[in-house]
Amino acid sequence: MKSAVGSVKTTSWSLLFTDFKEITKARLAVSVVFSSIAGYFLGAYQLDLVSILLLAFGGYCMVGASNAYNQVIEKDLDALMNRTKNRPIPSGRMSVNTAMAVAILLTILGVVALYVLSPKTAMFGAISIFLYTSVYTPLKTKTPLSVFVGAFPGAIPFMLGWVAATDDFGIEPGTLFMIQFFWQFPHFWALGWMLDEDYKRGGFKMLPTGKKDTGTALQIILYTIWMIAISIMPAFGFTGRLHLSIPAAVLVLISGLVMLIFAFKLYEKRDNMAARRLMLASVTYISLIQIIYVIDKFIS
Repeated sequence: MKSAVGSVKTTSWSLLFTDFKEITKARLAVSVVFSSIAGYFLGAYQLDLVSILLLAFGGYCMVGASNAYNQVIEKDLDALMNRTKNRPIPSGRMSVNTAMAVAILLTILGVVALYVLSPKTAMFGAISIFLYTSVYTPLKTKTPLSVFVGAFPGAIPFMLGWVAATDDFGIEPGTLFMIQFFWQFPHFWALGWMLDEDYKRGGFKMLPTGKKDTGTALQIILYTIWMIAISIMPAFGFTGRLHLSIPAAVLVLISGLVMLIFAFKLYEKRDNMAARRLMLASVTYISLIQIIYVIDKFIS
């Protein structure tokens, strides 16, 4: 009997943990934390484990809070789409009040953790939550320009790490911001292309032309080119203390050109498979260049 009770409790905790991961979008949150830590490594004169742990914890809390608020706001729309109808709120596994409590608690914990690092870090984290929940989320059903607005909070993590390490905002974190800002357009438009039919069920307008057409594919190519240009800019000495050696710049350029090839493939084929390949290439690109930047700093 005790064994059965213990098994039920274990299952309940497992379900709660699974729902927590879903309400905070754990995989996305972890990738954001990765970007923040990469930015910290680039900015830090000396690595401090406590600061890294605070940044990781605070970053996860801030992203998790944003996603929880988002799922509260979009609960009725999520119920209409195949990819989101089994989320904790629309499926009925979690109440709106519980989700809001989770979001508020994560907001408080995140702001406090980042404030301990520096007030500027906490400020940028709070701005990210505000823009994501109060501006980007409502605009998703109004205009494709929501992707442009959403690119601002989405670009904060890479530069947030630098600010956390230096308590300063200048050309260096600004460059990191711009890299991730322009990266988001090909990434999210590729995702929007793949999920266009499902997004339309929820009334979301994610593609720049509203269609899976050559206009959207061409804009993806143009933003990818801008992304590549900014990504190699630190090799030319214009970005202060943020440097990139020539060999590292070549690797970043090659990575970008590979992603650009996938963008041209989408322009050529205009199908979901090409969009999926571009989306996966974009995920690989942003993680890979962050690793290249960090390794280059420590070996140059």
